[in-house]
Amino acid sequence: MLKKNEIYETEFTGYTSEGLGVARIDGMAVFVPKAIAGERCRVRILKVGKTVAYGKIEQVLTPSAHRVKPACPYAGLCGGCAFQHMDYEEECTLKAQRVEDALTRIGGLQLDGLSITGAKTTGNYRTKAQFPVGMPEGKADAGFFRQRSHQVIPIERCGIQSEDADKIRAAAVEWMRKYRVPVYDEVAHSGLVRHIYVRCGFATGQVLACIVANGETLPKEQELVSMLRAAVPNLTTVVLSIHTKKGNAVLGDRFRTLWGEGYIEDILCGLRFRLSPRSFYQVNRDQAERLYEKAIALAELDETKTALDLYCGTGTITLCMAKQAGSVIGVEIIEAAIHDAKENAERNGIKNARFFCADAGEAALRLAEEGTKPDVIMVDPPRKGISMDVIDAMVTMAPQRIVYVSCDPATLARDVKLLEERGYKAIHAEAVDLFPRCAHVESVVCLSREKADDYIRISVHTKDLQTKSN
Repeated sequence: MLKKNEIYETEFTGYTSEGLGVARIDGMAVFVPKAIAGERCRVRILKVGKTVAYGKIEQVLTPSAHRVKPACPYAGLCGGCAFQHMDYEEECTLKAQRVEDALTRIGGLQLDGLSITGAKTTGNYRTKAQFPVGMPEGKADAGFFRQRSHQVIPIERCGIQSEDADKIRAAAVEWMRKYRVPVYDEVAHSGLVRHIYVRCGFATGQVLACIVANGETLPKEQELVSMLRAAVPNLTTVVLSIHTKKGNAVLGDRFRTLWGEGYIEDILCGLRFRLSPRSFYQVNRDQAERLYEKAIALAELDETKTALDLYCGTGTITLCMAKQAGSVIGVEIIEAAIHDAKENAERNGIKNARFFCADAGEAALRLAEEGTKPDVIMVDPPRKGISMDVIDAMVTMAPQRIVYVSCDPATLARDVKLLEERGYKAIHAEAVDLFPRCAHVESVVCLSREKADDYIRISVHTKDLQTKSN
């Protein structure tokens, strides 16, 4: 029986879905952060449960060839990057294994390996930054939360954010200190500034700065605008997000433009999209293009086919499909997103796309009443996956193909299993890394109503993962 605080020598054999190293000691699985498969380490046990234990590395006895010195000075402090201790090749291997494990263990698929498209660059890729504000050393500052806490870790430069985002953060902190702007206290629900939020258009160079505040106005608003514009000459707009409710949500539900138009634009897959603070947009633009290209290729669209995009958001995937399909329909339950999607279609001169606000069940009924039957359904749901009523609605519409884009392998695998039980066959699956150095990974599965071999057509790629572009 393992004992808390005792030190054991062990070898790590794999990873959990969160990227923790896994070892077996005295027959019990032990999960340890910052461990790499193949390493032999001395591990101190921190917690012993009924079926698993948790520990930390005391000493690496035989380091992996994939172990590297973290490039980020905040590694181990902030709760953002999970894989600063390993090279990118091993990170991609880990992520591909995570998706494959979920699809086989939860989804019941029989896979002989899973390919992953790694990013060409692992730094400065995020199009969005959100910096919580606090008083970590008795004065206003901003950075990131320490892992599993709301303690703010001040930062100067984040290696995965854009430089403009860090400059906005620094200028906003300077403004708070200079004019003694009160920092929000989430316990007392007092104070003013809660978050500094930044969006960047990587293709256009446009930048949006948003101050999230527990109030209707900010002191010295024009001084804030001047300081932000001086820090980032290509700044496009400054917005106040009014957030007076308790809770952990970053943005409020009301916005007031302090300067500029209140939005920026960016180009994705050759299309121009307008982005306000609340617009959904992938945080890694370059990898999002590769993900969408793969998903649309799997849809096998042509001018005779109709595609339905559930969870369409502001219409990014919908409008990308419109370039190949005869017609496309976008469905989203958030009315503001549908408004943005319609504007994006008009902005790009796309005439074969239409959007309406509804849930999937309502969409199925509406399409059935008008005699519209989609040949393909594209879904890119939130992390919680698809609800049972949406799955039933999709099956009722009986598309030839369903292309499922997911940011959570476990809920993806669960939903794939449910769809297979209803007559669809998974014919292709792969992963795309949109979040280098972080724990999340995107994946895409194509399901078909056609008969398919039991063998899932997936190839294994273990070399050159960082530059792979299939």
